Amino acid sequence: MFAPSNLRTVKKQIEYRNIFDPLNFSTMWRYLTVCSLLLASCQTTRYYIVRHGEKAAPGASMSSDVPLSEAGEQRARDLRGRLLGNHIQYVYSTNYQRTKATARPTAEAIGAGIETYDPKDTSFVARVLARGKGNALIVGHSNTVDDLVNRFMGQQLLQDLPDTAYNNLFIITRKGKKLSFARERYGK
Repeated sequence: MFAPSNLRTVKKQIEYRNIFDPLNFSTMWRYLTVCSLLLASCQTTRYYIVRHGEKAAPGASMSSDVPLSEAGEQRARDLRGRLLGNHIQYVYSTNYQRTKATARPTAEAIGAGIETYDPKDTSFVARVLARGKGNALIVGHSNTVDDLVNRFMGQQLLQDLPDTAYNNLFIITRKGKKLSFARERYGK
């Protein structure tokens, strides 16, 4: 009737079918869910925070919304060069010519739009953090960049930047729920 080799074949066919048994499928689904949650909690997200590039000398007919100077435009291109390859997905800027012009080369290089934010909105950082994964560039001003970094970190790390400081690149790294802070320089 059944030779031992035939019994092994029948047993293997039953084992293969059992993988798709609803109980085994449910167990496998739970296992995959736990694994994906663990991987998600290990994701690293970086927030690159900069002040806008050098601004043009205000003319008699200019408003306070001063554009970038040639040096500021070069700094914006330097920023793009520094951030390319860092998988930036989101670009945020205040609604000023100089901040948007600083963000534009990076946004265009990655094919992203520039989302404007109000620097006085204290919930902005919470919304960015709630967005979860996805590296972001955030462009602000000498008197708002420090507030952003301090809100991200939950402590007073920075004061207002000097009016002459344009080359700071503040990097907030988020791994799971832990945040760390680094400061670099970019451009010339």
